[in-house]
Amino acid sequence: MSERNERNEQPDTPEKPDKPENRLRKELPEEVPARAPESAPEQQEHPEQQEHPEQQAQAPLTGRQRLVKGLWPPRVTRAQLIVALLLFGLGFGLAVQVASNSDSDSALRGARQEDLVRILDELDSRTQRLEDEKQGLEKQRQELQSSSDRAAEARKQTAEKERQLGILAGTVAAQGPGITMTIEDTKGTVKADMLLDAIQELRAAGAEAIQVNGVRVVAGTYFTDSGNGVGVDGNKINAPYRFKVIGKPQDLEPALNIPGGVVQTLEKEQATVTIQQSDKIVVDALRQAKRPDYARSSSQ
Repeated sequence: MSERNERNEQPDTPEKPDKPENRLRKELPEEVPARAPESAPEQQEHPEQQEHPEQQAQAPLTGRQRLVKGLWPPRVTRAQLIVALLLFGLGFGLAVQVASNSDSDSALRGARQEDLVRILDELDSRTQRLEDEKQGLEKQRQELQSSSDRAAEARKQTAEKERQLGILAGTVAAQGPGITMTIEDTKGTVKADMLLDAIQELRAAGAEAIQVNGVRVVAGTYFTDSGNGVGVDGNKINAPYRFKVIGKPQDLEPALNIPGGVVQTLEKEQATVTIQQSDKIVVDALRQAKRPDYARSSSQ
């Protein structure tokens, strides 16, 4: 036990001081393994970029470089070429005109006073001639216009007169207000002279167009007795005799009903007369225009 105590009583031996390198190693953190570069996966996904590393390293273009690259080499279309030629032609024409004006202005500046007076007189004379020519053309235009208007008015009047004469001559159809007179002759006592008296009374009352049983009555119409009927211009008609008359109904009907007139004369012969007024009477029986053998217009 004494030996054990002795051992225990022996002072502790001092520890050896650490080396500097061991002390630094204790202070530094443990070494961390180096990581792989992040671009490795991208290089694996895009192997074509690995083949051309100089393209990856190329810097982006600046604005000026992009502008130069877009302008050169030039890309000219046909439309652009045509527009350029037109603009060139227009500019050349303007330049020539400006140059000619400049030349004339310079020539006038260098002219003498007598020359300027002569040029001014020539311009005045030319202006006067043009003004006279203008007035002459205006006068011709007015004459042509007035003559054209007169010719148009003459043609219009001629057409109107032709229509009126055609109605009177029976060559054209007519319509208008008037009356329809029907004569019933059951006894056969109505004669041609009675019908002619009726025509004359109607004309005197203002009848403009008359038609009897499909025969147009004109200036040369004549009536004849033909057996049991009456002949009108060689056309035989039979009772009942129907007159279609265009005119003023208020004048035509009283003219037939006057005392001792047509209606009373026919009733004495036991004929029945019926008169009916209408706003529209159509006279459509036509006559062929007959050219006179001897009469000619005095204007020819």
